[in-house]
Amino acid sequence: MLGLQGKTALVSGAADGLGEAIAARLAADGARVAVLDRSAEAIALSKARPAMEGVHFEQVDLTDADDIAAALARLADAGLAFDILVNNAGGSLHTPRAFVEETDEDWERVMNLNVTAAVRLIRAIVPGMVASGYGRIINLGSKAGRYGSLFTGANYVAAKGAVQSMTLQLAQEFGPQGITCNAICPGAILTPRVERLLNERQTPEERARVLESIPVRRHGTVEDVAAAVAFFASDDAGFITGQLLDVNGGQGMAS
Repeated sequence: MLGLQGKTALVSGAADGLGEAIAARLAADGARVAVLDRSAEAIALSKARPAMEGVHFEQVDLTDADDIAAALARLADAGLAFDILVNNAGGSLHTPRAFVEETDEDWERVMNLNVTAAVRLIRAIVPGMVASGYGRIINLGSKAGRYGSLFTGANYVAAKGAVQSMTLQLAQEFGPQGITCNAICPGAILTPRVERLLNERQTPEERARVLESIPVRRHGTVEDVAAAVAFFASDDAGFITGQLLDVNGGQGMAS
């Protein structure tokens, strides 16, 4: 699907793992891509990968409003105006799974990264989309935000639920301006971070039972999610908005 020529995409939290796969797929499909990420080490490694050749990187703390504003100003100075925004940055930040063990700080950190960072990026990018009469906003939700989680806590579940509900409202609000807004809701995608978390919080027997509960009998890959993002970013999805797309091998289904 080489349908993104002439488009420019911004992907948050994308110097490794799922975000990097998304950025690489959009670049392969013809888009000019910029990446925001906090880790200088991850950025250096990502820059060296052939699939990320030509991608523009900005180091930024996505929980810091001033840092986001400064990074976006640098991107504007570089002549980048965005047709596509992928809010990928997120995670449970290794906070406790048990609700009673989660502190106010655990809730604040997870909400800031998953929800507030997305809000700030959308608020900054959407005026340009309105001005051009075209835009694609793709938010990364989660199976957890739709059906609950076996290994992350209520703070992460609530944060992803908020992202998904916000997606529906933005689709209604900005559809008349030529902007679609959809969310991808992955199941457990086996990035190194998720693999570590699963190994810590589930026994091998529990992991085997979970795998048996997935109709396609495998866990997801970063490429599975990147393909779904690329579709929503393309003109082929121009009549699709306000949708939550489950990418979980059938582990969670809704009619």
